[in-house]
Amino acid sequence: MKVALIAESFLPHANGVTHSLLRVIEHLSARGDEALVIAPEAKGSAGPVRYGVAQVKRLPAMGWPGYDDVRVSLSGSARIARILDDYAPDVVHLASPFMLGWSGVRAAEELSIPSVAVYQTEVPSYADRYRVGWGEPILWDRVLNIHRRAGLTLAPSTYAMRQLEGLGVPRLRLWPRGVDTRRFHPAKRTAGLRRSWAPGGEVIVGYAGRLAAEKRVEDLARLSDIGGIRVVIIGDGPARSRLETLLPHATFTGHLGGEDLARAVASLDVFVHCGELETFCQGIQEAHAAGVPVVAPRRGGPIDLVDPDHTGYLYEPGRLDQMVAGVRALVEEPERRERFSVQARASVAGRTWTSVCDALVGHYAEAISAHHRAPERPWDVLDHEAIRP
Repeated sequence: MKVALIAESFLPHANGVTHSLLRVIEHLSARGDEALVIAPEAKGSAGPVRYGVAQVKRLPAMGWPGYDDVRVSLSGSARIARILDDYAPDVVHLASPFMLGWSGVRAAEELSIPSVAVYQTEVPSYADRYRVGWGEPILWDRVLNIHRRAGLTLAPSTYAMRQLEGLGVPRLRLWPRGVDTRRFHPAKRTAGLRRSWAPGGEVIVGYAGRLAAEKRVEDLARLSDIGGIRVVIIGDGPARSRLETLLPHATFTGHLGGEDLARAVASLDVFVHCGELETFCQGIQEAHAAGVPVVAPRRGGPIDLVDPDHTGYLYEPGRLDQMVAGVRALVEEPERRERFSVQARASVAGRTWTSVCDALVGHYAEAISAHHRAPERPWDVLDHEAIRP
């Protein structure tokens, strides 16, 4: 199989979209498939020209205002169509399509190539957090237009499925994410790291991820009422300087990757994710794999991932008193925390990237088969014959 992966971001920019793409490419490599990544050029022309079997084709890009590491390509569909025509893929994979993905889905349609769109980022809802709430309806129209044109849309959670159904997106399938349970493991818990963070033996409450407005990391300031804890913030981003002012007693590690990240996550006692716009939330799966119970909002991906009273707690969005209560319960009751830790690890035991990517290849095959049976309107075949999960 030849797969063209059109991505809004790629290495060296690390985020959920990039992480998922790397696992997909590794799976395609193991199968002996071919792949091409089409992505915005990185800042300073950094980043690899190849990853696994995939050649990386970079397109001119500009930095997002106020967040220059995020690159946006405005290349049109004609340019992408030329690349796709030369490569002749069996299927086009649109990774979190929005800007480049809009051009990509139109190019695939023009060339009559089957496409699978992976919904991964709730971009329209970011508008309010970035003080441009007036633009949210326009952004949702873009999402709808992209996914209506795609042969299939893969949603990462049941919440995202319902959200897209309500918007009017057809041909939806559920495709969650895998987690590396060998990399993220309770055995990575590091006594020396814990002593450096909490020399008095305090309970360590933390977050790991991007430091940006939509993540609401500032909500962790409400934990100051809980005694005997240390707050640790793992990650970096445009909101870091502001957060350091709002959370003066927290430890900020900066960006961590690889084994450093695995050790840091496993060394937490409680993981708190305050962002309310997560379509999935890979950070929660990684915390659970490391045996760390989670407190998160009852919205989006966390609904599928956190089992209340077993692997953590969910609180109603905006109800920070409930968030504080959930953290307090885990801080003040070590036995409960230990029980939740064991159950958290068990909850992700079967979520391997191999099984998840096998399912993705099955979705590719479905889109290709429908396209070959009805090349002019493959969507009708998928709408009438496919069974939703």
